[in-house]
Amino acid sequence: MRDVIVIGAGGGGPVVAKELAAQGLDVLLLEAGPRHANPREEWTTFEDDANNPLTGYLRWGPSDRSKPAWFREWPQNSFVWQLSGVGGTTQHFYGNYPRAYPGVFEGYDGADRNGYDVDHRFPFTYGELVPYFEWVEATMPVMTAAMGHKEQTFFRGAETLGLPVQTTKTTHRPSYRPQENAILQPGGTAGKTSDKDLLNYPQATGCTFCGYCFQGCMRPNGAPRNQFAKRSTDNSYVPMALTAEVWARGGRPVDLITDAFVTRVHAEKRHGVLTATGVTWLSNGSEHREDARVVVMSGGCTENPRLWFNSGLPNPNGWVGRGYTDHFFDWVFGVFDDYTGNPKGVGSSARLDYPPYGGLENVGLPPALAAFAGTLSDSGIRGQYKNGRGRTGPWDGPAGRVMGPELKEVLSHGLDRLLSVLVITDDDVEAQNRVTLSALPADENGPIPKVTFKQRQRTARTLRNREFMARKAAELLRGAGAKKVYRIDWAPLILHVQSSMRMGSSERNSVVDPRGETRAVKRLFVADNSALSNGLGGPNPTLTAQALATRTAEKILQTYFDGDPWVRSSSPVVSTDPRISVRLGQLGL
Repeated sequence: MRDVIVIGAGGGGPVVAKELAAQGLDVLLLEAGPRHANPREEWTTFEDDANNPLTGYLRWGPSDRSKPAWFREWPQNSFVWQLSGVGGTTQHFYGNYPRAYPGVFEGYDGADRNGYDVDHRFPFTYGELVPYFEWVEATMPVMTAAMGHKEQTFFRGAETLGLPVQTTKTTHRPSYRPQENAILQPGGTAGKTSDKDLLNYPQATGCTFCGYCFQGCMRPNGAPRNQFAKRSTDNSYVPMALTAEVWARGGRPVDLITDAFVTRVHAEKRHGVLTATGVTWLSNGSEHREDARVVVMSGGCTENPRLWFNSGLPNPNGWVGRGYTDHFFDWVFGVFDDYTGNPKGVGSSARLDYPPYGGLENVGLPPALAAFAGTLSDSGIRGQYKNGRGRTGPWDGPAGRVMGPELKEVLSHGLDRLLSVLVITDDDVEAQNRVTLSALPADENGPIPKVTFKQRQRTARTLRNREFMARKAAELLRGAGAKKVYRIDWAPLILHVQSSMRMGSSERNSVVDPRGETRAVKRLFVADNSALSNGLGGPNPTLTAQALATRTAEKILQTYFDGDPWVRSSSPVVSTDPRISVRLGQLGL
């Protein structure tokens, strides 16, 4: 029998696995998809090869790309961006690590306290989570982003809005700043040349400014895995988990099994209480079962509810799978007379926060993703569709995608004279948004999930937030000197998904209690974005999810293994520790 089985090696699972293994527990980490152990040999920089949701190496599907992707039902016209494999969706992110806004936690008493989702706050104070924020920030490590020309342009526009520069990690008021992100600062020749012959480790360290942050990270060439620049969990927590005995007193390495799709969480009555006892998974057509003293679900916002329902676990308050929350994105970009460096360097290194509405991020994209972002519109083609949208505002003409001669004009100087801003809102947790089991035929892993998302039926507060932040984006771009500004009015693109197994203080509308343990099944915990209580006020969710996962790991150790808390009594070892590199080399990793 294992001490702990963790389901899912995405953003949250490796955090719990590493932390508990470091405390000496016997941990099994199961991942449905592949482990890309040698990215330089397995990956390319072709955008379709990486990002195609059906055939790309970063998709929701099995290791064998000749086989179809795993299916889910979306009754609405939308796109849920989800990945399998070690690292999960942290491979498809820009490493942005802002903290949640304090206003989304219990006990907050600021002047804007009623501007948030007051019915779904975190069931503890912001101050209680700060040590866990700090632990993750030191472990990753999180640092001020490397910046270039596009960030300079963004800040020039932000200055015109009359907001101060933020100088703290905690956001207290509307302000702008460099991103706090989990991408290693460039060192040596990195960031100073595009000559690939000069960008080999150790001559180059950290970010090489390749511009392909969205599709994993395999640079600098020749670097140990734990010193690849972008700190997705396959480059940070997983190497630490696999080498725990090197740096942790009394620690032991995690056992990682990939291509292991968990189909059932087992539970039985013990002393009259339903208790998790282990899991069953499928691997290469064979079924395997293993028992554990504690089971942790970290499969993500869609797969955790699916697994719960397929396991026949109870749902007494109806909230398993409900509250499926995102950030109601939009895309605004400006066209400049001068060079902006838009696709160069770290993908997103500048942000503006505006609690309680949300925030803005500068995002530089390579060509295919830029085309995708610029055409994903709910308003159709600018000035052509009469669908009641085509919103007007401080942008040029009605909202919508740019096509024809206008598009030729926009791109006449390539991407280097554009500046793109992602609008991120603070969204309400809504019970109507949910994951259930589909009536469509099951796949090889059992009944498939159905994601019902009332994307176009948002609350009045969410809609207000999006309009407010889109206008701020346009004002920023005007202030930066854009000669034209376009609002795309993005159609449903479901990223930054949260809260489908939400933590809360009330049994009426939460799945897990304030410790992270499910209310209906003891010894079963949830530790990923699905456990988040709300939309965080708008900031990117990874840091908060990992801080919460660290806290949950500590609660597991205290509750079921008589362990002592460690976050306040010790210091973390960063994931780039050279001892880990040595051990990874010995393991052939």
